[in-house]
Amino acid sequence: MNLKKVITVTLLLFVCVFGFAQSGKKLDKIIKRDYQIIECTISKMSDKTVEYSLPGETMQISLDISQIARIDFASGRSQTFDVSSNNDPSKSTNQTIVNAEMKPNTIAVLPVPYVNSDNLKSSEDMSKFAQNDMYNKLLDKSSNIFPLTVQDLRTTNSLLHKAGIDHTNIDETPIEDLEKILGVDNIIAAKVSFTMSESAIATTYNSGNAKVSDNNKKLKTNDISTTTANTQMYYYYTVYFDMYKNKTKIYSQTRKPFLAVKDSWMDSITYLLKRSPIYVKK
Repeated sequence: MNLKKVITVTLLLFVCVFGFAQSGKKLDKIIKRDYQIIECTISKMSDKTVEYSLPGETMQISLDISQIARIDFASGRSQTFDVSSNNDPSKSTNQTIVNAEMKPNTIAVLPVPYVNSDNLKSSEDMSKFAQNDMYNKLLDKSSNIFPLTVQDLRTTNSLLHKAGIDHTNIDETPIEDLEKILGVDNIIAAKVSFTMSESAIATTYNSGNAKVSDNNKKLKTNDISTTTANTQMYYYYTVYFDMYKNKTKIYSQTRKPFLAVKDSWMDSITYLLKRSPIYVKK
């Protein structure tokens, strides 16, 4: 009988230790170029893809190497991925880089990736709108950023287009190359990431009238109740704002707008710009 108890206790201890080891298992971390972090267990890697599974799942997911900026392995080792090693010539900017004439004290506004974090889809229209908005803010505050001159937006986008660069791959191009392509020594690189949610609000309005008989004993009422439903959309933004001078990052901030309303990301852009090193209050 004592032997059975010993075996039972031993088995229970083994199960507990095994369960603790499983729950405390360290995970690998994949840091994507769109700033998304995936905690997972990597099972296989090649020169083109990484295969992994999420915690508690066995299904294998494949991710293209070109979407990965860095992997932090559970062992403590990190691996950074250089997009210039991409063998796809249609996506390589190295073959199309043409150095523009350098114009000192000139700042360029890059296309602004505008990404829905829920489905990782990027909006070209909103990217152009965000870039144009930031460009106009710089022009309006030109006296506050003197002696810097803002490069014309058409010039910026034309030079980037010739180099095969747009909002979809701007994050994959080194700042050093972008300065050569654009011929500037200052660059603003921003990104807007967002999620949306909706909430239904029901409002009820009550109205009616009452009739009282002559003897004040009989009371007749006619009540009307109306209910209306409205859907309110909420936008949760994260704005990434980086500034470079002569290939060196001189300013880097992340900010979330206070209000969860449409286009509130522009308030964060204005806030970060006014607190950047190039801005001087007058």
